[in-house]
Amino acid sequence: MAPGALAGSVPELGALFRPRAVALLGSGDGRDAVVAWALGRGARVYAVRGEAAAGVLPAGSVAALPEDVDLAVVLGGDPLPVLRQLADAKVPLAVALGPSASTDRLRGGATRVLGPTDAAQFQPLRDDPAGPGLAVVVPSGPAGRHLYALQELGVRVSHWAVTGGEADLTAADLLAYCAEQPGVGAVALHLDALRDAPALLRAADHAALHGVPVVALPAPADPATAPVLQAALRQHGVVPVGSPDQLRDTAVLLARARPPRAEGIAVYDDGSSAAAPFAALARAAGLPAEARPGAPLEALLADPDTGLVVCPVPAAHPPHTDLLARALADAAETTDKPVCVVWGSPDGTEPAYRKTLLGSSRLVVFRTTANCVAALAAYTAHHRRTAAHRSPYEEAPEAPSPSARKARPLLRPGHRLSEHAAKQLLRAYGVRVPREQLVTSAAAAVRAAAQIGYPVVLKASAPQLSRRAELGLVRVGVTSASQVRDTYRDLAEIARYDRVDLDGVLVCQMVERGAELSIRVGHDPLFGPTVTLGTGGALAEVVADTAVRVPPFGEREARSMLDELRLRRLLDGTGGGPPLDADALVEAVLRVRRIAQELGGELAELAVDPLVVRERGQGAVALGAHALCRPATPA
Repeated sequence: MAPGALAGSVPELGALFRPRAVALLGSGDGRDAVVAWALGRGARVYAVRGEAAAGVLPAGSVAALPEDVDLAVVLGGDPLPVLRQLADAKVPLAVALGPSASTDRLRGGATRVLGPTDAAQFQPLRDDPAGPGLAVVVPSGPAGRHLYALQELGVRVSHWAVTGGEADLTAADLLAYCAEQPGVGAVALHLDALRDAPALLRAADHAALHGVPVVALPAPADPATAPVLQAALRQHGVVPVGSPDQLRDTAVLLARARPPRAEGIAVYDDGSSAAAPFAALARAAGLPAEARPGAPLEALLADPDTGLVVCPVPAAHPPHTDLLARALADAAETTDKPVCVVWGSPDGTEPAYRKTLLGSSRLVVFRTTANCVAALAAYTAHHRRTAAHRSPYEEAPEAPSPSARKARPLLRPGHRLSEHAAKQLLRAYGVRVPREQLVTSAAAAVRAAAQIGYPVVLKASAPQLSRRAELGLVRVGVTSASQVRDTYRDLAEIARYDRVDLDGVLVCQMVERGAELSIRVGHDPLFGPTVTLGTGGALAEVVADTAVRVPPFGEREARSMLDELRLRRLLDGTGGGPPLDADALVEAVLRVRRIAQELGGELAELAVDPLVVRERGQGAVALGAHALCRPATPA
C-alpha cells in the first residue's frame, strides 16, 4: 500500500485507549471517572501527591513513577509545570482535564497532550458488541453523546476520543492513528473549529490509503467557505454530512458494509407495499434502486447485479414482522453484501427491533427513510470515489519547478499584473495563450500584426484596467495595417479621455471561439490555495457553475471537476454541437493547479478568463488573464 503523506509520522496513541499504567496528578473534577476507567481497562493507577482511593497506588513524585507508566492525567490547574516533569520521566502521553491557562504552550513537548478536555474522555466502552468497530473523535462529551449511545444499539465503539481544546494533539492526529488500528471499520468525526485543516486532509488521505471510511460533521461554516470545506473533505475521501443523526447512521453503514460488488440496490418487498415508494426516493437521489415484489430474499442476494439489499418495514405487525426480522438477520449472516433495514415503527421497543435487528452485528438498521437514502447515497459515492484512491501527496513535487523560476520574476508584491504579464506567467507553466505582443506605438502595432497574422485583436493594457470592453478598449477582427494603425490611435485616445494610464496595447492572435470557461486560483482561510473551474466570459454572468479543489490533486480529480459542472453536456457535444477538447481542459486545470501549489503563497488571486475550449483535438486557449500579488512579507 502506498505510504501517502503521513508515512512514519503518525503518533503512537495506544495508551489513550488501553494504557498499561496511569499516573494521576491533582485531585480536580473527574478523578473518580479516570480511576474507574483505568481500572476497567486493566491498568494500574498511581496517585502523585493526591488522595488515596481504592485500587490506587501512591507515588511520591513524578520521578518516582514506574517506567511502564504510559499515560498521565492532569486534573485541573496549569498543566505546563507538570508536563515538564512528565517529559523528564519519559511519560509519552498526558490528558489535561479542565480549563488550562497555558493551552498555547502545550504543543511540541516530549509528552504529547490531549486536551484540555473534559471527563467524558474517560467514559467506559463496552466490549460485548460484535462486528467492525466505529472510532469516534469529537470535540466534547455533549457533542458525541449520540455516537457514544450507539453501544446501546449493538454497535461497537472501538475508540473514543474527546479532543477538547486541541492544544497539542488534534482531530487529525487521532484520525491518522485510528485509521491504522485493526478492527476499525470507519471513523466518525464531529469537527469543531479546525486548528490545522491541511493536517486533517493529510490524515484523511492516510485513512483512504488504509481503506478506512471517514464520515465528518463539519462545524457550521461561512457560506463563502463552505463549498471549499465540503470539496476538500470529499477530495480526500471523507464523507461530509449535515446533521448528527446523518453522521451516526452513515458512519455505521460504512463501518459495517463492505465495498459494493455491484451497483444495483434491491428493495425487498415483504408485502407491506413500502418497497416501491422507497425505491422511488432512492432513484430521485441518483441511486440505481429497484423494488423487487415477490422475489425471495435469497434470490435477491444471489443476483450478481445486486450490490445491496434494503427492506423498509413501516410498522410492527407481530408475528409477521418478528419472522421478517429473523429472516433478515439470518440472511445477513450468509452474505457479504450489505443488508439494511428501515424500522419505521415509532415505538422502537418491539423485540423484533430491540433484540433481533439490533442484536445482529451484520445488519445496518435505520429509523428513517430519509437517513437511509442519504446514507446509501454517501456509501455509493464514497466507494466509487475511493475505489482507486491514490495519494495526491505522493506526486506533489518538493522542489520548485523550472516554471516557477521563470514565473516568479514576473510577480510584483502588492500589485496587480497586467494581462500581458499574467499571460506570461501562464505561458511559463505551459498554459496555452494566443500569440501576442505588447506595443507602445502605432507603427509597432502594425509590425506586430504582420508577424502574428491577420485578423488580430487589439486590447488596451494596464494593470488596474477593469471594464475594458465597456470602455471601448477592445477591438476584435482587425484585418489590415491601416485598421491596426487607426485602432491603436483610437484606443490611446479613449484611454487619455478616461484617464487610464496604459502600459501599452496588446496585439493578439484572433482565436476561433469555443466554450468559454474560467480557471481561478484563490485563497481559502482554512486550506490555503484553491483552484476553481467554472463558466467564463459572458456566460459567467448568466450561469454560476463551479467546481473547486484544494491542491495537490491529480488528473482523476481534475476530471471529476468537469463531471460536477452542469455544462459537462456541452463539453460532450450532447447539446447538438461538436464534442469539445475535454483533455486539453483537464491539462489546463492541472497546470494552473501547479501554479497554485508553487506560487499560491505569493498570489492573492489568478484568473484565467475566458479559457476558450475548442473542438476535440484543437486545444484550449487562455484569451484573458489577470493576477493580483500578495504584499511582501516583512523580513
